[in-house]
Amino acid sequence: MEYRYKLNGGNLVVIDPNRNWDTGIYQCFATNSLGTIVSREAKLQFAYLENFKTKMRSTVSVREGQGVVLLCGPPPHSGELSYAWIFNEYPSFVEEDSRRFVSQKTGHLYIAKVEPSDVGNYTCVVTSIVTNARVLGSPTPLVLRSDGVMGEYEPKIEVQFPETLPAAKGSTVKLECFALGNPVPQINWRRSDGLPFSSKLKLRKFNGMLEIPNFQQEDAGSYECIAENSRGKNVARGRLTYYAKPHWVQIIKDVEIAVEDNLYWECRASGKPKPSYRWLKNGEALMLEERIQIENGALTIANLNVTDSGMFQCIAENKHGLIYSSAELKVVASAPDFSKNPMKKLVQVQAGSLVSLDCKPRASPRALSSWKKGEIIVQENDRISFLKDGGLKIVNVTKADVGTYTCTAENQFGKANGTTSLVVTEPTRIILAPSNMDVAVGESVVLPCQVQHDPLLGISFTWYFNGALTDFKKDGSHFEKVGGSSSGDLMIRNIQLKHSGKYVCMVQTEVDSVSSVADLIVRGSPGPPENVKVDEITDTTAQLSWKEGTDNHSPVISYSVQARTPFSVGWQAVTTVPEVIDGKTHTATVVELNPWVEYEFRVVASNKIGGGEPSLPSEKVRTEEAVPEVPPSEVSGGGGSRSELVITWDPVPEELQNGEGFGYVVAFRPLGVTNWIQTVVTSPETPRYVFRNESIMPFSRYEVKVGVYNNKGEGPFSSVTTVFSAEEEPTVAPSQVAANSLSSSEIEVSWNAIPWKLSNGHLLGYEVWYWNDGEEEESSSKVKVAGGETSARLRGLKSNLAYYTTVRAYNSAGSGPFSATVNATTKKTPPSQPPGNVVWNATDTKVLLNWEQVKAMENESEVTGYKVFYRTSSQNNVQVLSTNNTSAELLLPIKEDYIIEVKATTDGGDGTSSEQIRIPRITNMDARGSTSANLNVHPLSSYIPIVLFSIVNALW
Repeated sequence: MEYRYKLNGGNLVVIDPNRNWDTGIYQCFATNSLGTIVSREAKLQFAYLENFKTKMRSTVSVREGQGVVLLCGPPPHSGELSYAWIFNEYPSFVEEDSRRFVSQKTGHLYIAKVEPSDVGNYTCVVTSIVTNARVLGSPTPLVLRSDGVMGEYEPKIEVQFPETLPAAKGSTVKLECFALGNPVPQINWRRSDGLPFSSKLKLRKFNGMLEIPNFQQEDAGSYECIAENSRGKNVARGRLTYYAKPHWVQIIKDVEIAVEDNLYWECRASGKPKPSYRWLKNGEALMLEERIQIENGALTIANLNVTDSGMFQCIAENKHGLIYSSAELKVVASAPDFSKNPMKKLVQVQAGSLVSLDCKPRASPRALSSWKKGEIIVQENDRISFLKDGGLKIVNVTKADVGTYTCTAENQFGKANGTTSLVVTEPTRIILAPSNMDVAVGESVVLPCQVQHDPLLGISFTWYFNGALTDFKKDGSHFEKVGGSSSGDLMIRNIQLKHSGKYVCMVQTEVDSVSSVADLIVRGSPGPPENVKVDEITDTTAQLSWKEGTDNHSPVISYSVQARTPFSVGWQAVTTVPEVIDGKTHTATVVELNPWVEYEFRVVASNKIGGGEPSLPSEKVRTEEAVPEVPPSEVSGGGGSRSELVITWDPVPEELQNGEGFGYVVAFRPLGVTNWIQTVVTSPETPRYVFRNESIMPFSRYEVKVGVYNNKGEGPFSSVTTVFSAEEEPTVAPSQVAANSLSSSEIEVSWNAIPWKLSNGHLLGYEVWYWNDGEEEESSSKVKVAGGETSARLRGLKSNLAYYTTVRAYNSAGSGPFSATVNATTKKTPPSQPPGNVVWNATDTKVLLNWEQVKAMENESEVTGYKVFYRTSSQNNVQVLSTNNTSAELLLPIKEDYIIEVKATTDGGDGTSSEQIRIPRITNMDARGSTSANLNVHPLSSYIPIVLFSIVNALW
């Protein structure tokens, strides 16, 4: 290792590399205690580009129309180059076209036909693709000769590719072709074998270059470049040959082989040409001898010994490259050892079967085996045989074969023993197997699986459904194992369609397994019919067809059809022909449909289990138009303004209009007249028509009917009904209007009924308008009373205030004139002071009351008397006693509590109530009290006990 080289791990570092000293092929050798391997070869090259020689270039003289080639002659270099030409001075580069071509193979500039504009100096520019260095040659002057113009001549191909050109797999191949000629030749390409070009091929530089990316074997062959002008054509041909570096088909892998065994190690590679092989051991060529041979890349070594161990490499190579595959050969020598592969301690088999006892200790070379049963040497016979791998085979095993078997393994390095105990058991048998079943959805079934087995053996049951292991946790809502230790019965609860299929009960012990199969058919209601189509549609019928869905193991008995429209509430059953559709029929005609309505249809199949899921809806279809058949309902009318006949009806629903252009024909005539007056209402949603004419008499009878029509024609009329024309409003005002003040907040207004004739219509009632002295008449209030009433009470008025009032009659046509205005003044408000100091005295038959006189204030109504309100505490029915005095006597049986209040009475109404008095029921003594009494009871004398109570507030 010189000072310019050092190792960094396994990497070689070259310090200040030099082209003259370091160019060459390098390999890395890796070594450890097991051997040595070498790396693939690494080639180190240096890219460079020297300068052109500075000598001047000769002038090139040509005739106009003649072709010319300007030579580049690159300087010494290494690495791929690219070429360009400068015309006169930088940066004016020659632009390539169908007349000018720069070859990237030679660097030369080719001009197919020189023109006067081509005269000038041409400089070749060479660039290193690796280093990006650029050098310029000396200019080459191009001038025109003066001895005439060159005539036309046929193409002369100056740039062409080699007769044979090797191309690597996966590479990009570029073929150049350019010709001189006058006129300028046209360049075209083709394959000599007539095959079409692959779509990946590209033509570049005005057809002067054919590019083939990702070259493959099918791209190999002969290619032709055709140069053609009006004077003739020329062809250049060349063959592309395919080559591929070697690549591995089979590599070698590490092997461990016992001493004295034979090694066969094969490595295989593909490539073109076909690779050759050589082998290395520990980085050096493998020396062949009688027991070491190589044939077609395969290495064989006979009678291995420990010194054959090491690192081996197989090398596959052709002229385009070489590849390495590395692996270790370990030759081992050891005495027999059962520690890594011990014999089974216990082998259980059933009587009558075959058993093999293994004896495979680790030993190099392979050990020879011998067997003992207990202390007796095992001999071969018609049932017992020794296996080549050292094992022991016994056929048709019996109980006599039970025992301990010892295998002794031996080679030249030592020997070892291993033992196995053989137990023979009775075979397992299924005594109650599952049977085929046929059930309906929702039922529960049990599939039995019960066995008889050797008591020495443990037993397990597993169930498979349609080949998949049953997961009792996941499917616990349906599947459950039931039964005892020798039973693996399967219960299926609430069985579903998905549970149809093949069920296998698998019974396993340590030595054998048995199984039994049963088919379970689950029958359910049918699946949805498919592909429901409307084949034909009329105004009231639809021809349907469908395909049968899954019958779920129960044949379809019948089908039913349902329909849905934008006007229906969900899906509705429809009438069909035939009325009952049997399970074999897949067409039906739906009848009694409404014209000009958009329908969807679906079909439901039924079998013995029940009705199934409905089909998907058909496509939406609209029935054809038809003349409307349903007239409007609830034809009536009346009311309106003077000289009007108002006719009303309930509009016909859209689903009954039967087509576009729907409207109404309104017909009417005075009672007793023959001819009808007709008019048309074009809006389907319109619910009324008003006929106005001054000749219409008030409250006249008319016969009315309303018909329907659409674009298809006129439909029927409704039945004739009688409608009155508009009434005439009242023409006279009520007379004898009087107003009377009732209290501080009420006035009663009365009047005489107006004279009325039936021809004027129906009197609806009277309006009473009123306003007070401080209001404008425009802001008046009003109350209405029925036509039979001749008085009205005005409530909620202000006290001691004059009110004005007037009355008018009204009917449906309007209101009549107002009466004369009358007035009345409301009374003053009743006294605000309640009766005070109410005193009572009660016996078992009566109550005596006394209170203080109430005196009204100046702005209050004078007291005219008093009212005593009384009731029992258990009832709400209040009784009233009126008196002009400040005392009262109530003849009451005091058998329960009484509640009493006292109010002053005036023209303006009742005054403020006294506090409530509660008089307790009397048992056997008199009682007295007042509004100032307490709840305490005080005996006032030794003979008359007096009970004093406080007043209890209550709401009447």
